[in-house]
Amino acid sequence: MAQYDYDLFTIGAGSGGVRASRMSASFGAKVAIAEELYLGGTCVNVGCIPKKLLVYAAHYADDFEDAAGYGWTVGERRMDWAQLIANKNKEITRLNGVYRKILGDAGVMILEGHAEVVDAHTVSLDGKKITAKYVLVASGSWPMKEKFPGSEHAITSNEAFFLKSAPARVIIVGGGYIGVEFAGIFHGLGVRTTQVYRGDLFLRGFDDDIRLTLAHEMRKRGIDLRFSTGLARIDKTEEGLRVTLTDGAVIEADQILYATGRAPKTRELGLEKAGVELRVNGAVIVDEYSKSNVDSIYAIGDCTDRMMLTPVAIAEGMALANTLFNNRPMRPRYLNVPTAVFSTPNCGTVGLTEQQARQAGYDPDIYRSHFKPLRHTLSGRDERTMMKLVVDRSTDRVLGCHMVGADAGEIIQGLAVALNCSATKAQFDETIGIHPTAAEEFVTMRTKVA
Repeated sequence: MAQYDYDLFTIGAGSGGVRASRMSASFGAKVAIAEELYLGGTCVNVGCIPKKLLVYAAHYADDFEDAAGYGWTVGERRMDWAQLIANKNKEITRLNGVYRKILGDAGVMILEGHAEVVDAHTVSLDGKKITAKYVLVASGSWPMKEKFPGSEHAITSNEAFFLKSAPARVIIVGGGYIGVEFAGIFHGLGVRTTQVYRGDLFLRGFDDDIRLTLAHEMRKRGIDLRFSTGLARIDKTEEGLRVTLTDGAVIEADQILYATGRAPKTRELGLEKAGVELRVNGAVIVDEYSKSNVDSIYAIGDCTDRMMLTPVAIAEGMALANTLFNNRPMRPRYLNVPTAVFSTPNCGTVGLTEQQARQAGYDPDIYRSHFKPLRHTLSGRDERTMMKLVVDRSTDRVLGCHMVGADAGEIIQGLAVALNCSATKAQFDETIGIHPTAAEEFVTMRTKVA
């Protein structure tokens, strides 16, 4: 008779939990996964996928305008927000089914309900006790929203994906990638958009040239960026919402979206009672193999607050399955993880920023280019692309690649391979570019920035 009901019990069917569970099952483990909300987690339901679909929708506004320069006459157009959300919901439902099939085909038992950790080898699912050799916490994260007078009138990104109609005026609070992306989405769909951030410039942690370039481009588009201020209060009026900022300014709006970050979703999982150590923000403290201080309890993905990115959670899940059930101890690789911000225009980055390189003791050479994309020579759009390379002067190794412009994520993905192969600037220079593309600029930059 087996000592435990399962070899692995996973809490959370997001990207990381699903990958860890199905790979563990493929290695012969008996696996169960519990989910209380929706299969696919944040990314599929209220994150990456629906966000990118809304970004696509917003870009059509530019495409219609730009068509005139290429001889097209575009007739009357109208944005049907309800239809967009309905189509988005249909696609998400399809993906939920795909995740259910993936798990089922792998032999993973899917359990719907709220799971809590009781002890090192026991989980309670809506009151029913289940035992497992290993427990994996992959519960993800949840949007944060501070409390202040009237804060109950603001929504988070979770609710933004299900608005029944588009607001005429929106205020977005926060300077991270979620806030920046929603600013582009709402503005592109015809909403008068204001973004408020308490810092002096948004996208903290990104290269300063990305931050400055994007702010400039967004302002050119007509997005009202207000830095070094925050919300003091929200008052509901007959016309909508009146927002008072900490600098005394007053703005009228119909919707207020809080995008001030996400916190690990761990507070109602019984982890502390089971002896699992958490950080102040609720993140599960784990070692390089994703193991907590309790030998049988592991954690991956957003709930560890290591790097809140879907592909990273998937990599952590793969490593965990190999470590526990394939006799191949693996550690996730966090070096040169490429990142894209689907803002308008897009941003892409991999490797060290210029500031990070200097702080790490490098003496970097900087190569930077600003140019108008070929597409806009006929469209007439006043949009500039920025590309930047950070190079170690002593070894010629490329330390970082940064871009603001169309398809930045698509371009940076390929450069991430080069950085992981320790490519040098000379090797970039020796690479023949594809002409005419924006991407070729990364292999034709020859002049160092003074």
